[in-house]
Amino acid sequence: MKTVNSKIGLMMVFFCLAFVSVASAQQRGGGDQKEPPTYAKLLEEMDANEDGKLEESEVKGPLKDEFATIDTDEDGYISEKEFEDAPKPSGKRN
Repeated sequence: MKTVNSKIGLMMVFFCLAFVSVASAQQRGGGDQKEPPTYAKLLEEMDANEDGKLEESEVKGPLKDEFATIDTDEDGYISEKEFEDAPKPSGKRN
């Protein structure tokens, strides 16, 4: 009887460790990579005044940090063309 209980206990420990390993790998980014957002998706998420343009006060994250670089015609907005021509971020973000 002790042998059966020991085997069941070891199997339970093994399955718990396997589950924790898989869950941990998914949290570290072991899953699918996100695709870069499209200009249309950014408009949908960030265009607060719904004017069809992205101005500096509306954007956030890396787009806000690089706004002056991306806004090549310096009109205060990021157009779809400017967004498409912008340098893509490289490396891993934490």
